[in-house]
Amino acid sequence: MIRFTPIPTKTVRAYQTGGPDANGQVPERHIAEGTGNPCRHCLRMIPEGAGLLILSHRPFPTPQPYAETGPIFLCADACQAEGGEDLPEMLASPEYIVRGYGQDDRIVYGTGGVIPTPGIPARAAKLLADPAIAYVHVRSARNNCYQVRIDRA
Repeated sequence: MIRFTPIPTKTVRAYQTGGPDANGQVPERHIAEGTGNPCRHCLRMIPEGAGLLILSHRPFPTPQPYAETGPIFLCADACQAEGGEDLPEMLASPEYIVRGYGQDDRIVYGTGGVIPTPGIPARAAKLLADPAIAYVHVRSARNNCYQVRIDRA
């Protein structure tokens, strides 16, 4: 069993109240245009016309060579963390990169691949069956932006 794990609420609330992002900058505030702005906390699309944050996020505990940092969107206002075993609504593209990481927070080589969206849960479950894999990231297949973490349930 797997669990889609959002960015922790404590981290998100810090960003939403103007705390610095991974680059030490205040998150940018914008208004969502269109329907392609996935919030990495509620795991839903930010509604058109709603406030959104754009910021740099590093989904790793410490900087190191494999700790990728990149842009993400979050709801500008407090939203409820959503997670679970079901494929999140925000994963609306046809495919994503799915990649395993070890206990040392480094990429486990040979685990990454571009996976059709409906196949993400099965691919993550297969990766997490390997004890060398501590968790899995789902990333944009086109821009490598962090989407969501997957853990063992």
